Amino acid sequence: MKVKTIIMLCLFFVPILVLSSGIVTSTVLLFALYIISGFGMSGIGMGVMHDAIHGSYSKNKKVNTFLGYTFNLIGANATVWRIQHNVLHHTYTNIEQADDDINAPFFLRFSPHAKYYWLHRFQHIYVWFFYGISTLSWVTTKDFVRLKRYYDMGFLNKKGEYPKTLASMIAWKVLYYSYALVLPMIMLPFSWWIVLLAFISMHFITGLMVSIVFQIAHIMPVNEFPLPNKEGQMNANWYAHQFATTANFSPNSKLMYWFIGGLNYQIEHHVLPDVCHIHYKKLATIVSETAKEFGMPYNVKRNLLHAIWDHVQMLRSLGKKPVLIPVEIQHNEF
Repeated sequence: MKVKTIIMLCLFFVPILVLSSGIVTSTVLLFALYIISGFGMSGIGMGVMHDAIHGSYSKNKKVNTFLGYTFNLIGANATVWRIQHNVLHHTYTNIEQADDDINAPFFLRFSPHAKYYWLHRFQHIYVWFFYGISTLSWVTTKDFVRLKRYYDMGFLNKKGEYPKTLASMIAWKVLYYSYALVLPMIMLPFSWWIVLLAFISMHFITGLMVSIVFQIAHIMPVNEFPLPNKEGQMNANWYAHQFATTANFSPNSKLMYWFIGGLNYQIEHHVLPDVCHIHYKKLATIVSETAKEFGMPYNVKRNLLHAIWDHVQMLRSLGKKPVLIPVEIQHNEF
């Protein structure tokens, strides 16, 4: 984990430092360096901060807190992520209106229970653009929108916690934009819009990679989208729920396992979120055997392309207009 952390931080920051030095004069090199930083940003997000904010990077809470701030360094916000991911996504996986990972804008439909619009029939085509700009949305507007919404939901309710978090978020984002965009704009001999396009290309790489990894783990034909009963209770226990709503992919790819922080073993991550991802591969045998023992699903796609293809098929299915099946009402005599 220490070696990976150093590599990912260098992969992100070294190209930015080179750009900020002003020595780059080639447009091709400008875009190449920003794109390399995009891979580093993805690596920080999936392989460093993800474990840190889950508290699984280290047994030392201070180390986890410190490394969780690497998320702030790449423009996002650790506090918002902790609520959105640790609390909402991991507790209410694939539950409509509760799991923020499937609470999409109106033009995307990630759940069979979400409202249908005619344009959803094309979502499997245009969704890739929105995946690509997802992290750009994070670092501009989405964090602020979510922070306010989570406050209204009852989070961050300690005295002064919300304004303090908001002020901290603004400060971190000013720092991020200063070194990742403004400084290169000032130092490099290119028009501002060229540097901006290169900066956007960095985020497009990151957004596409991160979105694909997380989406093919949950929005798949084999995954369930359960709803609570009238009392707001789920029928299955939490562990059974995680097995039913989560899928693995590419279990034999050592490179992918290393680079994306073991998130190709999403089932292991969801049932053991406080365990560092370097152990997932070894734990997979135990987890899969446990699933079989208790009659729970253990969904695995053999490789990334297979998983993406199934994800596309799921998006196509969700893009079809739901068929309303009339329910015959029976009057029972008591």
